[in-house]
Amino acid sequence: MEVIRIKSITEYHRFRGLPKPEHPLVSLVDYSQVKFPDDENTTNMVMDFYSIALKRDIGAKLYYGQQLYDFDEGIMSFIAPGQVLRLEQDPDSLHNGTGYLLQIHPDFLWNSSLAKNIKSYTFFDYSINEALFLSEKEENTIVSIFENIRDEYHTNIDRFTQDLIIAQIELLLKYCDRYYSRQFLTRKISSHQILSKVEDFLNNYFDDKNRDERNLLSVQTVADNMNVSSDYLSSLLKLHTGQNTQQHIHNKLIEKAKEKLAATNLSIGEIAYELGFEHLQSFSKFFKNKTNATPLKFRAKFN
Repeated sequence: MEVIRIKSITEYHRFRGLPKPEHPLVSLVDYSQVKFPDDENTTNMVMDFYSIALKRDIGAKLYYGQQLYDFDEGIMSFIAPGQVLRLEQDPDSLHNGTGYLLQIHPDFLWNSSLAKNIKSYTFFDYSINEALFLSEKEENTIVSIFENIRDEYHTNIDRFTQDLIIAQIELLLKYCDRYYSRQFLTRKISSHQILSKVEDFLNNYFDDKNRDERNLLSVQTVADNMNVSSDYLSSLLKLHTGQNTQQHIHNKLIEKAKEKLAATNLSIGEIAYELGFEHLQSFSKFFKNKTNATPLKFRAKFN
């Protein structure tokens, strides 16, 4: 399907039938004013700017990961420049709803601390079905920040405008980071199911002697099998276990390597191949870095 590229905030306003933005590099609009054609069922687009949306009353049930949630609270989504956004509408059930849509071109953040720090907010790379659900109290906090941005956005632009809006954006992102951490903790059933699924997947993957490819397991492969984005999975694992997905993969690699070294007669090279290492030297270096012992020295303990 065709992917629509939106290069500027002005172009997005034109595309959605909105008035011209008051600033070419930042925009805050009432979400109810965004126009979706009646015959637009599915749209794939890539935007060259950040997009932060708070939507209410969207008239649809939402899937979060693999579970259906019936939330009436506000829902936030975060899109980074260059990320493909897929919008699916059911004309019989969806309507615009209310809320805010904040768009920020990277150039607007130039020469500010947020220009670099914004990349640390990994939720910009979460999938759209990994949105942030807000309680009433949380939503009130977020709305108040949007309103501060709105008030500043609609005043006469002067030399203070950029710094004041960026300060509010930074505050907004910090609150959203806090609320995502809360969301991971309060959705214990969903989180624990994913943790269990990750462990089962890693065990099955390394125990499968018939798998076609013998490559090192990637974070993306694990995330794909969990039906969540790689950044979301790493954030969830980090919060609950203190380790990200890559660290979990490495832990499992060492665990399986130790099992094979201690309980089989496979050569070091065969073990390296079964675990996905292309070269014996790479496996030996990895094993020593993680255990402070070479594979041969570790095996010698059991002979």
